[in-house]
Order: sequence, then C-alpha cells, then structure tokens
Amino acid sequence: MTNPVDTVAAAVAAAAAPTHEARKISTGYSWPECPRWHEGTFWFSDMYTGTLKTLDADGNATVVVDATARAADTDVPIVLGGFGWLPDGRLIVVSMHEQLVLVHSGGGPGDLSVYADISEHCLAAANDMVVDADGRAYITQLGFDLFSGAEPVPSPLIVVEPGGAVSTPEKVGPLLCGNGIAISADGTRVYVAEVMAFKITVIDRASDGTLSFPREFATCPFMPDGIGLDAEGGVWAAMPGGGYVARFTEQGLTDAVPLPLENGVASACLLGGPDRSTLYLTAGYEVFDFEKSAREALGGIWVADVPQRGGDTRP
Repeated sequence: MTNPVDTVAAAVAAAAAPTHEARKISTGYSWPECPRWHEGTFWFSDMYTGTLKTLDADGNATVVVDATARAADTDVPIVLGGFGWLPDGRLIVVSMHEQLVLVHSGGGPGDLSVYADISEHCLAAANDMVVDADGRAYITQLGFDLFSGAEPVPSPLIVVEPGGAVSTPEKVGPLLCGNGIAISADGTRVYVAEVMAFKITVIDRASDGTLSFPREFATCPFMPDGIGLDAEGGVWAAMPGGGYVARFTEQGLTDAVPLPLENGVASACLLGGPDRSTLYLTAGYEVFDFEKSAREALGGIWVADVPQRGGDTRP
C-alpha cells in the first residue's frame, strides 16, 4: 500500500505548489480540533477533555466551555465537535456522541443546556458544524462507528433552524463521512469534506438557507478532514496521516503546508489572525484512545503565514 505522505507529497510536487512553513505556538492538548477565529480570538475544541478553549497572544489556553459534568448523566463519551455563534452572541456546540447541540449562554464554563436534539437523524457520532449569519446550523456526521472500525456508510447533513427545528436537506443526498464544513463569504455556497470519498463537495445555498445541487469541488490526494475557506474561493483542508494541509480550487491543488507526522497529525485548519492571513492548524497524536489522548496531552496548535485571507468566510 502506498504511504499516504508519499502520495500527498507527490501531488504537491506535481502541482508545483508553493509550500509555507508551519511553527508551533502552543501544546498540551488531547486531540485539538475545530479551530475558530471569533472577535479577535482563536478558539478550538480540546476534544477528549470535553472543553472548548481560547489562546492568548502568548499561546496560553483558557477553558471557556466545559461539558465534563455531563458525563454523570450519560454512558457515552463527552466530546465537543463543531461550534459557532448565534446572532444574539450565544455559542452552540455539537456534543458528538450525545447527538445533541448544546448552547452556552456565558454564565461560566459549565453553563450548558440542550439547544437541539439531532439524534433522530444521526447514524453514529455527530461531527462538525458551521453556523450561518441567521443562526442556522449545518452539521456533518460520521455516519458509522469509526472508533470501532465499522464500514463507512453514507449519511445526511443535518440542519438546525434558528427556531430549533431539525431536518435534513431534501436536495442534498447522503455524504460519505461528512467532516469539515464551511460557508463562502457571500453565503451562496457550503463546502463539505467527504473523508472517505477523498473529495470536497460544494453545495448551493439560497438566501433562506435551503441547500441544493451538491457536486464535486475538488479531489484530494488523501482523506480531507477539517477545512477552512479563503476569500479567493480556495478551500484549505487538513489530510490526517498525509503530512500536509493543502489548498484546493476547482483547478486543483495550489498551496501546501507540510507538517511531518512526528510533529502531530493535522486534523483541521482555519484562517485567522488580525487580517485572517494566518493559517491555524490543529494537530494531535492519538484519535482512537480517548483516555490516552487526554492523559498524554501531546496535541498542539501550529500556524503558517499564507498569501490568502479568510475574509468573511465561516466558520
């Protein structure tokens, strides 16, 4: 079997894509994921500690949301996935294995309540999420028990309306392990990483939030995970196990950030910073053993300076 790092490196070389150097700015996390830039601050999920954290300019982390107390009332792991902000400023976050969207109202790290129950539409763990300007949430799901080695099966996107109603989009078929999800600056497109299909899918989005016409945007040389958009129409995708984060357009691979596996497995990426030209990368070492990942806390946050800017893209 071909080494994924060699496969991605060959794709980068074939595209003659410029590479940008990554540098570590913070460490000490389980499996960091779902990077966000919000009101001048970098946020991320420290997944296997059940928390959302922010980083200051010196790379010091602060716990802002802590869902660990929920473990007393359930027999599933408390793992926080995608998150975003409603128009009124409240934060909502996916509790992956509870198959819930929780809302944090700012009354302390543990101030969490159920915002929406999405279990009716979840085949397995829920995953990432992006929130549009109206407060509508689009949620991906794994679709199968990845952590037990089950075979992949397609599963639908899940939509939570501003009023809390939950549905699946009628004009978008099932995706093969939907993961990273993002919305273009003008709100007319939603992008989704289909991990097991090795591709990024783009979906048209109407002004009322309705989704339609899913189609392939780009093929990836390895499995895409978390994604972030830039204002020029590019999609940056982490490829766990591939040793790179890369930028894709409809013309193919255009830029790359190498992250050797000894430095961690890149799980997600997002453009942030004051002008949103800093590419943040989350990277961990152990995704399957939750306890080991949290105990060893080897995960880190990396950054790279790139020519593109995130603009008003979401998340």
